[in-house]
Amino acid sequence: MEGNVTLMNTKLKRNIKYILGTIIGGAAGFLVYKLIGCSTGACPLTADPFASTLYGATAGFLLSGLLY
Repeated sequence: MEGNVTLMNTKLKRNIKYILGTIIGGAAGFLVYKLIGCSTGACPLTADPFASTLYGATAGFLLSGLLY
């Protein structure tokens, strides 16, 4: 049991930057939708909260890979 907990902690520590980057990026994407938005619905990225959140989360994940 002790070995599983240590393995989980090691994996979490190794991937924490990707997890945080994805969460922060998703929150930023949702804020873009909420604060900028698109009233006409013609803007494919900012008209849909799901799309903007998913795009932000993806960008956050990819950018977090640049961190050391």
